[in-house]
Amino acid sequence: MNNNQPSTTYRRVLWLSVGLALFTALAYVLINVGVLAVGDVPHEEGATTIAYIAAGCYLLGGLLILLRRRGLWIFGVGMNTLILLFFLQMYQNRPVVVFSPGGLATKIPQLLLEVSLIALIIMDWRRSHLATPASIGTRTAGKIGPAGSN
Repeated sequence: MNNNQPSTTYRRVLWLSVGLALFTALAYVLINVGVLAVGDVPHEEGATTIAYIAAGCYLLGGLLILLRRRGLWIFGVGMNTLILLFFLQMYQNRPVVVFSPGGLATKIPQLLLEVSLIALIIMDWRRSHLATPASIGTRTAGKIGPAGSN
């Protein structure tokens, strides 16, 4: 396989990451319109702005994944980690919120998104920094001195 051509696994993980981000955005919208309940947290009309902000961020983040920039993926991993940690810190003593339909519909894809972004970062790094053994052998086969000296 050409080193510049992404593998099938790489493309699948890339699209999985986009899908998970978009699913998370949809879940936040469904929470905001009252389709997905979030435990005993009251659904107030004025307090729904944060869910729309979260949905917008995951929508934008999902689209930014397609730019294939490792720095953006690393930023996404960091932000997603903070979101998960803040949620668990806020609701650690309220399992009715953590295990609610809204809690599970957002946190499971966020956790899977975390794993898929880390996988993308590793695959991209390996692809760009590690040469394949076959390409090393073809460049140096039969050469004794510096390139072009024979």
